[in-house]
Amino acid sequence: MIITDQEELTKLCQKLSVFPFITIDTEFLREKTYYPKLCLVQVSDPDGNAAAIDPLVGDLDLTPLFDLFLNKKVLKVIHSGRQDLEIFYNLTGKVVEPFFDTQIAAMVCGYGDSIGYENLVRGLTGQSLDKSVQFTDWSKRPLSKRQIDYALGDVIYLAQIYIKLKAELDKRGRTEWVFEEEGILANPETYNNAPEDSWKRIKLRSPKPHMLAVLRELAAWREKRAQDKDLPRNWIMRDETLADLAAQAPETVEQLKKIRGLSADMANGSMGKSLLDIIAKAAASDRATWPKPPERKVISPQATATIDILKMLLKIQSSEHGVAAKLIATSEEIEAIAMDPKPDVAPLRGWRLEVFGREALALKAGQIAIGLKGSKITKYNVSEL
Repeated sequence: MIITDQEELTKLCQKLSVFPFITIDTEFLREKTYYPKLCLVQVSDPDGNAAAIDPLVGDLDLTPLFDLFLNKKVLKVIHSGRQDLEIFYNLTGKVVEPFFDTQIAAMVCGYGDSIGYENLVRGLTGQSLDKSVQFTDWSKRPLSKRQIDYALGDVIYLAQIYIKLKAELDKRGRTEWVFEEEGILANPETYNNAPEDSWKRIKLRSPKPHMLAVLRELAAWREKRAQDKDLPRNWIMRDETLADLAAQAPETVEQLKKIRGLSADMANGSMGKSLLDIIAKAAASDRATWPKPPERKVISPQATATIDILKMLLKIQSSEHGVAAKLIATSEEIEAIAMDPKPDVAPLRGWRLEVFGREALALKAGQIAIGLKGSKITKYNVSEL
């Protein structure tokens, strides 16, 4: 079923609003734009009665759909839904609530790190997905029956997956773990893409404060321009070019021409003038406001050994508790536990503390050890050795 009529959309949303949960998915394009272009929205009730809403045909007002997505009485089930949530945030200025991400739930249940939807469908329903139209151009109309069937299949299977994962989570007392992990996705700041923070995504070799000050202004200029023109940021200027501009800080057009990725026409034109003005302004700004380069941590041989053992412990705890290792602790967090006297990291809080954090601190304190028992890596209480 595909909906292009306003009355049909309103009736569908009213019908779905009485269920405890619905499943949602989207098809979109982003290759040529800054913001994702919504091409199709798929929804289903718990019984697998699914519909696709086509925002590109006719003149649909999606308000009834947005109201449904903000209805706190209806749980919205998604899979790896960051981009779906971003689309709706861009359109409404609000985050879908409440929602439940089955990829996070699967990781909590021990199905591996960032398990893909296809593998989850096969593992929990025994069905196989037809992925032959996955990389289609969803903006072209009319859509074929095969495309529509593929799109609807995603939300139909998602209802079955949610029911099975929720039962497993309830049985193991881990449902709240999922909602805790969704905190970042539920935060509007996740989708704001503030231009003044965009420089943090770009890597510089041997960064200095003055380089970072220039990079911050240049990256903000590019981000604003990309947003205003709705173009991918690298279509405006590549990261490598921004990094070279920040490192070399050219002061003249001739110096600007030597930057890789900048043509002579760009250097001689209005863009060149804008870049030079931005660089000069950043160089003349208050040094107290310049970003500080991240401190380089020198990892001693002893700390390296501790890190390696903590990683082995993470594998043991991940297997023992049936939780994806990636969800419990990152490499950076393990380094912090090994090297910092009072580490303030996620594995030492909440459910992670019970699953891994306490054992990690005990290992660091020399209270437990890792060794082989037969061919199996295991942990020992030092007092028992």
